[in-house]
Amino acid sequence: MQSSDRRRELAVRRIDYPEEDIEQLTYYSIYHEHPIVRRRMLVNLLKSQGLPHGQIAEIVGISGTTLREHLDLYVAGGIDALKQLNYAGKPNELRARKDEIIAALEENPPATLKEAQAIIQEVTGLKRSLTQVSEFLREHKIIRRKVKQVPAKADVEAQATFKTETLEPLVEQAQHRKIHLFFVDAAHFVWLPFLGYLYSLTVRYIKSASGRKRFNVLGALHAVTHELVTITNHAYINAEVVCELLEKLAELHRDLPIVLVMDNARYQKCRLVLEKAQSLNIQIVFLPPYSPNLNLIERLWKFVKKQVLYNKYYTDYDQFHTAITECLEQTHTTHRETLRTLLAPKFQTFENVSFLP
Repeated sequence: MQSSDRRRELAVRRIDYPEEDIEQLTYYSIYHEHPIVRRRMLVNLLKSQGLPHGQIAEIVGISGTTLREHLDLYVAGGIDALKQLNYAGKPNELRARKDEIIAALEENPPATLKEAQAIIQEVTGLKRSLTQVSEFLREHKIIRRKVKQVPAKADVEAQATFKTETLEPLVEQAQHRKIHLFFVDAAHFVWLPFLGYLYSLTVRYIKSASGRKRFNVLGALHAVTHELVTITNHAYINAEVVCELLEKLAELHRDLPIVLVMDNARYQKCRLVLEKAQSLNIQIVFLPPYSPNLNLIERLWKFVKKQVLYNKYYTDYDQFHTAITECLEQTHTTHRETLRTLLAPKFQTFENVSFLP
């Protein structure tokens, strides 16, 4: 009888949660590394929202006794008490063998939880549920990451040398207003669907335009001011178009020497372009082969696709290329703050990255 009175008393008992505690309960119920602590935080967070005990227990999947223990902990010692783990019961066998498990996972990274489960069982002989495997991975910050690509023919050492000995000194000169430094590249936007990801209850489809029309943009992006100078057409980019861009840059910037960083495309690294650059006193610096990671303007092309092309359908080609043009024209206005971070002249090289076997 006394026990049932105690339960009724707790069920209606009011617990005052300060606003700062509610913020911590919210954070730790999601991000704390230990599942028991996350559960304690969630119970008290739901209690702070006024939910009845029966509903809290059902949501969290615990007994009424465990729920009351979690509430008592908070009443006795606040957030710090909820974080304390004094349980000295059965040791976690996965945790005890974490080093060999992590080494095996890193040697052959799994694509799914089932693959991770199989690797763990093969290495340790321990068969664990997918939930337990997921908890182990999260606890040790092994998260699902998208695989990125590096051109197979890229010379990693040449890129690192170019970055430190050529590219970074040029950026420094531009920052001190000794030169105008532009990164040059062409983007070819084909009037076809750009498929991306969406949060949705069902799979979504996008209409696909017919034909292969494409909108070509030859751009020069200033390394410091992020000024964008472009030549566009609906046919193709060739050496004559590159020369047109050089003339435009020379006309716009007469105050300082102009240096252009560009890749080794044939229509750029040809006599016509080199002679035109020389006649205009423009210096061209060619990137190491297969080095898009060192060309700042590549980030801008990805940004444009994300802003106006992914998961978008344009009923006609004019709408398609107009959307791209307007996005490019807004780099100094609407998108200025976003691009300030995205286009910071910090360049990735691949000396210390992990490659798949």
